[in-house]
Amino acid sequence: MGSRQWQQALEYVAADSSISEVILSGGDPLLLNDAQLAKLVAQIAAIPHVRRLRIHSRLPVVIPQRLTAQLQACLQSSRLQCSLVLHVNHPHELGAEHLAPLAALRSGGVCLLNQSVLLAGVNDDATILCQLSELLFDYGVLPYYLHSLDLVQGAQHFAVERGRALQLHRQMHALLPGYLLPRLVQEIAGEPGKTLL
Repeated sequence: MGSRQWQQALEYVAADSSISEVILSGGDPLLLNDAQLAKLVAQIAAIPHVRRLRIHSRLPVVIPQRLTAQLQACLQSSRLQCSLVLHVNHPHELGAEHLAPLAALRSGGVCLLNQSVLLAGVNDDATILCQLSELLFDYGVLPYYLHSLDLVQGAQHFAVERGRALQLHRQMHALLPGYLLPRLVQEIAGEPGKTLL
């Protein structure tokens, strides 16, 4: 998104007082450098009726060093209530290198959430999914969504049949406390938000 498009988006949000939360997602917002992101966060915070900022990113999972001190300071010093939504799909994706930067964000008041994608042959197993929820909580991250795969070209081999997805979710429900059970959802074109399965 170019600077003109950012400006148009900010003007749109500023003109609609019913918007209380801005979500940075699509592509990956943490591909912006810290200075660019700080400028954008400040511009969003300057809109009085916006109270919350949510950033969705997979980058901290694959490059935990992206959670820099500058990024932490930017989010922690903002008047906005900030959330970072990670995209962790398997417990093997989290290691010791994630502990300190996630703890620093959390101690500064940033809410940490996770959304996973249900992937055949990767995490379509109740034991793995429960291990992931437990490990996320150990790292201070709450499981938020478990997505049924979007049927995009080239990814069909990862799709998990709906009945199987519901069965896995029921098994997780029997094994996990409620706060560690992610919502099983699907993205449906044209719908304003996620659809619960």
